[in-house]
Amino acid sequence: MSRNLATSLKRRSRGRPFDLFDRLPPELRAWLAGAALPWSPRSISRIWPRLLREERGNITAALARLDLAEQRMLAKDCPKIWGDCYPSPATPPRSPAISRRVFASGMRA
Repeated sequence: MSRNLATSLKRRSRGRPFDLFDRLPPELRAWLAGAALPWSPRSISRIWPRLLREERGNITAALARLDLAEQRMLAKDCPKIWGDCYPSPATPPRSPAISRRVFASGMRA
């Protein structure tokens, strides 16, 4: 695919997103791989140091805050996307303590 090479504007380099993902701490990569929302490695790498600083280096607490932020974003967006009846009231809330590993069957542990 050809690009507009006649422009005098400088191209913005975005780098390689997989390299940025690979530089994230292992706990954060695991969280990101199991996240419900499509977080970008760039955005999460900006948020992570602030969360760690606010939680005084406690990784578990920082990951719990990411879970809470994701749940709030989903709670805000779900009614707009699927209507007020989703999720059904019988659905128990997901605990942040639940492991984020995904098994081959697609079920979360």
